[in-house]
Amino acid sequence: MNNMRTDDIEVKRECITKSLCVYLNEDPSSLILEFMDTDGASAQEAIQKAVMGIYVIRYEGTSIEDSPADVGVVLEGEKVLQDLCSVPYATAMLLGLIYGLNLSYPPELRYTFEAFQKLFLELDTNKLTNKVQALKTKLFSDVFE
Repeated sequence: MNNMRTDDIEVKRECITKSLCVYLNEDPSSLILEFMDTDGASAQEAIQKAVMGIYVIRYEGTSIEDSPADVGVVLEGEKVLQDLCSVPYATAMLLGLIYGLNLSYPPELRYTFEAFQKLFLELDTNKLTNKVQALKTKLFSDVFE
């Protein structure tokens, strides 16, 4: 089996974002909606049903390392940003829109967005849920050893 390894930082950041969702027992497909470019009708239907998230349309037959056909942000079933360069960039734009428009986090991604806000952006860090506190403890345990 071929040893699959990439040095592309954007791919690593996308994988870390998805892994954070999984670690916090949340479904990464609730945040990142992925489609093939040949499946336009079902992609459009799923985007219209999405309350908040990131969509990625990939060319059929390509790997995650290849540039997607389109990356964008969805709010209330509408594409509010499109043709973004990567999933991590779209994640940053989504966080900016959430703060700029004073939106509530979707309940199914509550802990993921709390980690983004309180651990990575260091906003409102005085009270953490148990899940996010456990993650913070694990992340910083190596720093102080």
